[in-house]
Amino acid sequence: MKYINYKLILILLVTGASITSCESFLEEENNSSLSVDNIKTDPTIFGQLVASAYERSRETTTYYESNMYYSLEDIGTDIVTRGTAITGTNDLNDYVNLTPLNNVVRVYWKNQYSIIAAANLVTEQELEDIEGLSDTDKNRGIAEAKFFRAWAYFKLVENYGGVPLILERAITATRDYTRATEEQVYTQIVQDLQDALAGVLETPTVFGRVSKDAVRHLTSKVLLTRGYKSFAAANDFTDAATLAETVIANHNLVPSFASLVSITNQRNSEVVFSYLFGSNSVSRGWGNSRHMLYQFRFFDYPGLTRTLKGLDPMPTPFYYSLYEDNDTRAEATFSREILATVDYVGKNGANVSAGERAIYFPKVAWTPAEIAAVPYVVFNPGTYFTNDGTTPVHYPQFIKFADPSIPFTQPDQPSVGERDMVMMRAGEAYLIAAEAYFKSNNSIDAAARLTTLRSRAGLITPVLPAEVNLDFILDERARELAGEVNRWMDLKRTGKLIERVLLHNPHAELNDALQAKHLLRPIPQTEIDNTGGSITQNPNYNN
Repeated sequence: MKYINYKLILILLVTGASITSCESFLEEENNSSLSVDNIKTDPTIFGQLVASAYERSRETTTYYESNMYYSLEDIGTDIVTRGTAITGTNDLNDYVNLTPLNNVVRVYWKNQYSIIAAANLVTEQELEDIEGLSDTDKNRGIAEAKFFRAWAYFKLVENYGGVPLILERAITATRDYTRATEEQVYTQIVQDLQDALAGVLETPTVFGRVSKDAVRHLTSKVLLTRGYKSFAAANDFTDAATLAETVIANHNLVPSFASLVSITNQRNSEVVFSYLFGSNSVSRGWGNSRHMLYQFRFFDYPGLTRTLKGLDPMPTPFYYSLYEDNDTRAEATFSREILATVDYVGKNGANVSAGERAIYFPKVAWTPAEIAAVPYVVFNPGTYFTNDGTTPVHYPQFIKFADPSIPFTQPDQPSVGERDMVMMRAGEAYLIAAEAYFKSNNSIDAAARLTTLRSRAGLITPVLPAEVNLDFILDERARELAGEVNRWMDLKRTGKLIERVLLHNPHAELNDALQAKHLLRPIPQTEIDNTGGSITQNPNYNN
């Protein structure tokens, strides 16, 4: 008898349940050493296997492991840098001494293959006939698993290049894995997504399950990315635009950006796919950690208390400079003022009440006289990296992902955030369509899609076709999607990583170490060692 030796600290999909609150539709189920024979006689276990793919994908997105978050997504880009003084070196952000021994690179690889392993259990051919499970439910579960497998391979191939293609459950210990080519990995990703599109529902009855539009959205980004490659299919850009247009047609933009990101409006028309967390401590897992993004140690200043602990990275000054004065996304994304949580005595001896200003970041620099005239702390542009004796760095803090009822936690503790984590939405579909049109030499439709999206932000001047280029689109992606999507992959896709990071990331600019080899991460040394060298290293990482 063959056993699936895998502890399912799982989450069971409650099919058909209606969701009226922010609670997840997931609930815990524990199983160990499940035999194939047992699974074939119990259809509920198949549901648990499908749920495992959801759970692993969600958990490895909200944190890589304890005290490790988003490290291969935003840091080391043009809009996010490390939250330290502009001195010294760093491997991931500054690209100095990035080696195959890097722990983040190892954990990220491991996490993606854990999702793939969970998906492969669902697609296991020995589970073809399960008593009491309809073909519809079985095919849907397999389709959902293939969606997550494709997503994991997409992250792997863009970060590491060609990787081993493992499409079946490992029954015996194997060491002779080899790397497939990037083209082969992309072919498998597209095949999995085609299968997923055929099998998932157009509109699932349970919020949080994969829909056809979620598959279309991911496929559009995959094809858009492949379109830049030497092995691109002839229609990749046009097909990406077509898929994005279908998503756009099915998901209306929320009228205002503030309403879009409001905690009271999480499940709105624009959302295509979200990971769910909620208040149930069992189904929530680690919890949504996005509310911790881009926060400095504000609580070290008078009038402020330890309400939120941030993660290390911070937005670059370039990021803040991207917003025009009338772009409403700015005030909905980050706040230039921090209000006191307790009464305090200001710097000029004035008594300041809770609820009044404690820290302010003017967009245009104040004069020394203006700063001296107010009781609160003022940080001018250009001083975000200047140690004032209280904090080494300070900057306008993100409010886009605010979850104000969540208690203070350290990064090595569960984040316990309850908000849904929106992973795909129509706003990005507009930008995918615009980029795909531009790459198809159709700047007219690209400009039209950009104009519509910018109009929602109060920018009513139409974008002219002659204005559309990759930098324009990347700037727009930064304003619209900061903290939501993988910025590193966006810059790599468009061939702009080296140029824009060295221009706009102050730490990377200081060290000037970023080069072509960094368009791929190093293959983890543990993977090379464990396979006796059958998995080979990426170029120029062996020295």
